[in-house]
Amino acid sequence: MKKPNILVLMADQLAPQFTGAYGHPVVQTPHIDALAEKGARFDSAYCNSPLCAPSRFSFMAGQLVSRIAAYDNASEFSSTVPTFAHYLRMAGYRTCLSGKMHFVGPDQKHGFEDRVTTDIYPSDFAWTPDWEAHDERIDKWYHNMQTVKESGLAMATFQIDYDDEVSFAARRWLFDFARDKSLGNDSPFAMVASFIHPHDPYVARPEWWNLYTDEEIDMPAYVPALDELDPFSRRVMDGIEASSVALTEEEVRRARRAYFANVSYFDSKVGELIKTLREIGELDNTVVVVTADHGDMLGERGLWYKMNFFEHSARVPLILSGPDIQTGAISNACSLVDMLPTFLDIAGVDASKLGEPVDGRSLMPLATGGSDPVDEAIGEYCAEMTPYPVIMIRRGHLKYIHCDFDPPQLFDVVADPLEKTDLIADQVYADQAQAFAREIAERWDGESLRRKIIATQRSRRALHAAMQAGAADHWDFNPPSDASQQYVRNHMDWTVAAERFRYPPVAKSNKESGT
Repeated sequence: MKKPNILVLMADQLAPQFTGAYGHPVVQTPHIDALAEKGARFDSAYCNSPLCAPSRFSFMAGQLVSRIAAYDNASEFSSTVPTFAHYLRMAGYRTCLSGKMHFVGPDQKHGFEDRVTTDIYPSDFAWTPDWEAHDERIDKWYHNMQTVKESGLAMATFQIDYDDEVSFAARRWLFDFARDKSLGNDSPFAMVASFIHPHDPYVARPEWWNLYTDEEIDMPAYVPALDELDPFSRRVMDGIEASSVALTEEEVRRARRAYFANVSYFDSKVGELIKTLREIGELDNTVVVVTADHGDMLGERGLWYKMNFFEHSARVPLILSGPDIQTGAISNACSLVDMLPTFLDIAGVDASKLGEPVDGRSLMPLATGGSDPVDEAIGEYCAEMTPYPVIMIRRGHLKYIHCDFDPPQLFDVVADPLEKTDLIADQVYADQAQAFAREIAERWDGESLRRKIIATQRSRRALHAAMQAGAADHWDFNPPSDASQQYVRNHMDWTVAAERFRYPPVAKSNKESGT
C-alpha cells in the first residue's frame, strides 16, 4: 500500500478564534476554510507550552517540555531526542523543513534530511530568562506595548521577506521532489513549511490590510480591571508593559486589523502550497495539516501575545485533510505532542520503533471517523514572568491551571469560553478541583523542576557570555547553496538541464518523434 505524503503548514502565534475556519465572522481564510470543509477540524487543540521554541520542541518530539528540558526560547533542543522527522526518515520518507522551527543548539536539522531556509530567530542562548529575578522586566528582547502602538501598514518587513522565502523554497523543493519521482524515485515526502505570520509586529502589506475596514474589526470581548486579574496575568501584564503603557481604542483596533490581515496573508501561503501539490499531482495522496505553535491574546483580558494558558494563547488550529480523513468537527481535547504518533500512524510506523516514550497519542482514530476515550491536553510553561512552572490540564469541559507561586484556577471552557468565571471556590466543583490538585502533586515536583530550570539558566547565561567574548561561533543555520551547480553552467549540456528541470517532463513518445 502506498504511503501518503505529509505536508504540515504551520503558522506562528495563530489563535484559531481569529480564523474563518473556526467561525470568526470577519477574518478571511478561504484556503484554510476549504481544507476544514473537507477534513477534520479539531476544536480543542492546544500547544504544550505557550511560547515558540518549547512548543515546537514538544511538537517535534511528542514529549512534554519538562521531559526534554525545553523550558524557554533559549533552551537547547538536544540532538539525542528523536523527532518525527527521524522516524519518518527511517520509514523511507524524504523529509524537508522550510521555515521557522526555532531550534536552539548546534543541531539545526533534528532529523530533517533537507532544510531549505535559515531560521528567523537566534539559535544560541541569548534569550535565557532569569527565575532568580522573575519579576524584573527584560528590555532587550522581550515584548512591550510599542509593538502594538506601531501596528499598521508597510510594503516590506523582515517577516514578509522571510515568509515569501519560505513559500518559494518549499514550492521549489516540491517541484524537485516531483522531478525525482518522474525519474523513478517513488519515496513519499514529509515536509514542514513553517511561517512567522501572523506573529507580531502587527504590520501588513496593503493588499491584506485592505481586505478589512476599521468598522468591522471586533474589539476584545472581555477586559477585566487590573485589580481583578490573577497574579500571573498581572506579572505578564507588567512584563509586557501592558499595565503601565496605555493603549487607545484606535491602537488596539489597528493592531487587530493588521493581525487579521496577516492571518489572511498566511492563508494565502497555504493556498500557494496546496496549488503546488495539485500541480505536481500529489494533492490526493497527501495528508495536509494546518496548525500553529500557540495563539495570541490580541488584547483579550488586557493581555497580548502569549505566555499564558487562557484560550486565545494556549489553543491552536488543527486541521487534517487528505486520504482517509473524514469530514467533521472533533471536540476531544488534544495537543501538539499528539502529532508525532499521528504522523507515525499515517506512515504505518510501529510504536516498537520509538527510541523514547512519547506523551501523545495518535489522532488518526478521531480523524478517520472513529472514537477516542481520551479527552485531554497537558501544558507546561517554564519561561518568563514566573518563578515556578505553570501547569495546565484540560480534561473534558474543565481546564485547571496550577503554579506553586499562585492560587489555582478552574474554568469550564465550553460553557465559559472567555473564562470570565473562576470556579475554584465553587463548591459544586470542589471534588474536581481537589482531584486536579492531587494529580498535579503526584505528577509534578515544582521545587525540583524549579531547581533544574534555574541551574540550566545559570549555565546558559555563562555559556552565552563566553560565546560573546571571543570570536563568534554561530549555530544559525546557513542553507547550502552552490551556484556552480545551479541552472545552466559550462560543464552542463543545456538541453540535458532543460529536460531535467522541465515539469511535467516531455513524454517519451514526443521526444522520439521530435514533436
